[in-house]
Amino acid sequence: MKISFVDSLAQDISAIVLPVAEGSMPADLPGVIREGAQSSRFKGKPGQIFDGFVEMDGKARHLVLAGTGKPDARDRSSALERAGAALAARFLTSGKTALGVDFSGANVDAAGAAALLMGLRLRSWRIDTYRTKLKDEQKPSLTEIVVTGAPSGTEAAWTDADAVATGVEFTRELVSEPANKIYPESFVERCKARLEGTGIEITVLTVEEMTELGMGALLGVAQGSADRPARIIAMHWKGGGDEAPLAFVGKGVTFDSGGISIKPAAGMEEMKWDMGGAGAVAGTMLALATRKAKANVVGVCGLTENMPDANAQRPGDVVTSMSGQTIEVINTDAEGRLVLCDALTWVQQTYKPAKIVDLATLTGAILISLGKEHGGLFSNNDELSDALTAAGRTVGEKLWRFPLAAEYDKLLDSPIADMKNVGPRYGGSITAAQFLQRFIENDTPWAHLDIAGMVWADKPGATWDKGATGYGVRLLDRLVRDTLNG
Repeated sequence: MKISFVDSLAQDISAIVLPVAEGSMPADLPGVIREGAQSSRFKGKPGQIFDGFVEMDGKARHLVLAGTGKPDARDRSSALERAGAALAARFLTSGKTALGVDFSGANVDAAGAAALLMGLRLRSWRIDTYRTKLKDEQKPSLTEIVVTGAPSGTEAAWTDADAVATGVEFTRELVSEPANKIYPESFVERCKARLEGTGIEITVLTVEEMTELGMGALLGVAQGSADRPARIIAMHWKGGGDEAPLAFVGKGVTFDSGGISIKPAAGMEEMKWDMGGAGAVAGTMLALATRKAKANVVGVCGLTENMPDANAQRPGDVVTSMSGQTIEVINTDAEGRLVLCDALTWVQQTYKPAKIVDLATLTGAILISLGKEHGGLFSNNDELSDALTAAGRTVGEKLWRFPLAAEYDKLLDSPIADMKNVGPRYGGSITAAQFLQRFIENDTPWAHLDIAGMVWADKPGATWDKGATGYGVRLLDRLVRDTLNG
């Protein structure tokens, strides 16, 4: 989606959008549009749209009223994003190729104008790579947004937001691709291609290198995928000097069959998005580099498939993690924590981070607890937890904190190894987080985000269509801004 700024709209742009706050209908609105909006109960509420045709300067013009909510609303930015998203949903396949957006009568500042454009951009994203029989009326036609009358500073605000949108879209791309297209090696190559020239320093670990490092937990998961060897990719953005970096660590199981503890067939195709945590980390790193964030951040993704090959690990196997701790594998479908524990050990020993946030589509139990409205948050540090919660609230990627306690930790004790990879049925998301906490060294501030309910949507949301949401990128980007002034 091309978004440009002009002093006045060209005559060939026949569709003009007027953002309208609740209770603030423009005084100079043509009578037919005003009456039509009133009879249609258009009030200017967030996401409301009314449109009609009028004659202006001897030409038919399509006027579109986009509701932006109450001017003094606390969630004004969110309302403006919903307004932009509603425009995209309405006009993406309408046959129109361009929309003009006139902010001159709108009661918004630069950040608000950028928020509306952000919603429009994000809701316009879709993946049609493998669809060869779309009818013309199903194909996206809208490719350009021309902005006029924007408040001072909007172009700069949009340049910043545009970088974040680019990261969100990259995450959606990675999460949406099928598992025969995105697997550990191709995930790495896709990241290299997108990050080339950004200044990010990339390090990739092969199976041989991980074996030498003793990553028996991650490699145990990878055993059953002979043709898709595991990888670790680290993406280091050095935008903030030489201080210890903030580390983001993502679970990247590019397809999760469950292994020997195989999942039910129904819905298994969705397990292509079990790398949503890694996708969020990759998109965040692209966003940070694109906007030249003044922060030192490293993003690490542990990448593997989990397949039921004859060589796959079995329930009851014992593996030795890079940390030296041994793990009895009770359930091979609890594989994400095995991938993350070695990635967490490696990032700590290699980069000595000041703080760590890991993201993973880790447990079905989190869906039972929170549905698809919040991601689960677990942390050993109140300050980091509060910062993540606040960041999520700001950008609309909400989190809810769960407890960690010694009583839950005991549920992972194994009779033959240092720990089991699963606890009992109850408290499954908590025991998964307790497992990961055992690999955090020296009380490093750490947070675990269980985002199993957030990375994929079975119905359209505020700024996304069905499918990949891109959840996590805006959250982590906001955390960097809030805590590192980056």
